[in-house]
Parts: sequence; structure tokens; C-alpha cells
Amino acid sequence: MKTRLYRRIKYNLLRPRPPLAPAPFDGPVVVVGSAPISNRPAGFDERFRVISVNGSQMVAAKWGREKPDITFMMFNQVRGTNTNAMEVRRVLQGQRTGALYVLLWREGLPSLQEGLQAFDYQYDSLRIIDRYQRMALLDRLCGFKSEELDRESKCSNGIHATLFALYNGARAVILTGISPQASGHVYNQENLPRFHKDMDQKALQALIDRRHPIFTADPDVSESSGIPLWKGER
Repeated sequence: MKTRLYRRIKYNLLRPRPPLAPAPFDGPVVVVGSAPISNRPAGFDERFRVISVNGSQMVAAKWGREKPDITFMMFNQVRGTNTNAMEVRRVLQGQRTGALYVLLWREGLPSLQEGLQAFDYQYDSLRIIDRYQRMALLDRLCGFKSEELDRESKCSNGIHATLFALYNGARAVILTGISPQASGHVYNQENLPRFHKDMDQKALQALIDRRHPIFTADPDVSESSGIPLWKGER
């Protein structure tokens, strides 16, 4: 209760703004998550901006887009010692992205730069998204708040990337490799659990109810979640 109250009061006092993209999106945005099954969106070409999540840029590379426009990365992927973090660093070794947003990093920018340099992950720009900016995304786009007290009350990075794209003007956001029902990750065979399923579904339903332009390129996700299937030009 103390943590909940503290975060709620701090959020109300700070009145944080959601994070901004380097430039507003002027076309469709593809958010590529790390679920084992993903699909290239219909009509995908140079007009589409790509946001990858953690190690998922390997998926976009198969479509000919080796360098995502933006990457969302959780802080623990930089120096974490669990299997998922080590696998993320393995697939990102020597790769590059456009704008890199690292969520919830608390050790300062120089330390973050050193951590990324250790596995030679390069970027055009580097920013940190704090907890309260992340809370603001959910509040502004979905209309409800979360103090993020545990895994069950947090959205996944893929959902935060979706909210980020919508907030920054994307006229259509197409999800692939993002499924509240899936387990495992595309970049390893460990079949590790993926958390935040209930909160992800709640956020997606709120976006649908509020008529935000979200779609999925994955037919099974469309069928199970009610997100419209992306069929091409918008």
C-alpha cells in the first residue's frame, strides 16, 4: 500500500508526459514483438516505420529491414544474467538501431552506454524512459492507471511500444509477434514464459474500445483477441 500510494502521489505531482519519438510518425508503424510466430504485414515497404522490442529486430531483418527505426529495450537486457537477457545480447551483438529507448534504467547514461558497448549494440540516439513516463502512456491512450506493483499489473514492452507509436501520431499500428496468449521467444528455443498477459489483453481491449487504429498481422492473434487483421493500405 505504501508503494502504491507513493507512486500515485508522485505521478499526480509530476504530471509526466509520455516519451516523444525523434519525429512524429507520418505513416503506418509496425511493432515487432518477440513471440515465436510473427508475419510480415501486407504491403510492407519503405513507407512503414519499424519498432522492434528487445531482440526482435532479427525478425524485421528477414524482411530486408536490418536496422529498425526505433528499439524498445528493457533495462535488464543490458547486463542481466538470466537466460532471456543473455539471448537478447547474443542476437543483438554487433547490430544497430535508430533511436534506442531503454526502459527503467537507473544507473545513469554513461553506465548505460558502457553496457551497450560491451555487446557492441549501436544506435543513432539513446534515451531512457522512466516508470512515470511509461505510466503516462497507459493513462493517456487506454484511460486507466497502473502503479506497476508487480508483473501482473505491468504491460509488456511490446504494448508500451504500441502506445508510444499511437501517441506519436501513427495513423495505423500493426502488431506482429505480440500475443497475450503466446509463450516462448523468437530468438531462442528455451520456451521461457512471457509475462504480463492479462494486462496486455486489458490494454489492447481498451485501445479497441477507444477506436485507436491498431491491427495485427497475425491471423491467430486477430481471431483470439479481436484485433482487426491488417490487410494492406490505410
